[in-house]
Amino acid sequence: MSCAQTIIDYGLRSIGIGERLLPRADYTLCQQFTLIGSGLIWNLYFAVLALAFGFVLANLLALGKASRNPWLNRPSDAFIFVFRGSPLFIQFFLAYELLVLLPRAGIEIFGFTVQTSWMTRAWAGALIVLILNTAAYSANIFHGALMSVPRGDVEAADAYGMTGWTRFRRVIWPSMMRLAWPSYTNEAIFLFHATTLVFFSGFPAFQQQGDALYYARYFADRTFNPFVAYPIAALYFVLATLALIWLFGRVNRRLNRHLPGAVRRLRYRPLLMR
Repeated sequence: MSCAQTIIDYGLRSIGIGERLLPRADYTLCQQFTLIGSGLIWNLYFAVLALAFGFVLANLLALGKASRNPWLNRPSDAFIFVFRGSPLFIQFFLAYELLVLLPRAGIEIFGFTVQTSWMTRAWAGALIVLILNTAAYSANIFHGALMSVPRGDVEAADAYGMTGWTRFRRVIWPSMMRLAWPSYTNEAIFLFHATTLVFFSGFPAFQQQGDALYYARYFADRTFNPFVAYPIAALYFVLATLALIWLFGRVNRRLNRHLPGAVRRLRYRPLLMR
């Protein structure tokens, strides 16, 4: 089988498209690159959706934590403390055990039956855990940035007659994002790497449609050589991380485009000597 045919057969296997049976013999380098790369689709799925939903939830939690209303402040603070104070690995196991306890027939709410069996799948249950975890860490970052917004910016908004939502949308929130974005970039990278923990969690992969680490372990176990499959998985994550840094760098330049001497392009300057 040629490498091109292998890519056609296994390139989208992790999402149920292509050959269903995994290779059983003669494991080629092309097969390993293709299947591990196919599994990376799930890691990107977890990272993109968790960052998107977690970003919105983190902003709400940061505002709740900064609120003087105890009905908003205390629940937000408790949520952030619980998810930042416990390991993500344990959160996966606890969430799976709690979701399994839900009745298989569903939960009846206002006369309607809501199905819950889908929540025990990795694509849903593990995603929920990642959203809540990154929301807690990101909320703490955004809250610190919110507390560090220069007083002069707020006073200038007041001088222009801005109040309430207009002042927050046009002055406070952009300043908060500018201050928080470098730290939030690190959180996004951490979350992307943390998607590998889904493989070790209790959430099962559907019909062997696993993530990058699932296929890396498959080849490592059958070839008895972990020094090929796992470095391939690491290479994919390094390349994806570089793309993530570039994307967040573009956003950072966009947020700071009005500042004098803003950086226009990404420069890599390694420290060769101390």
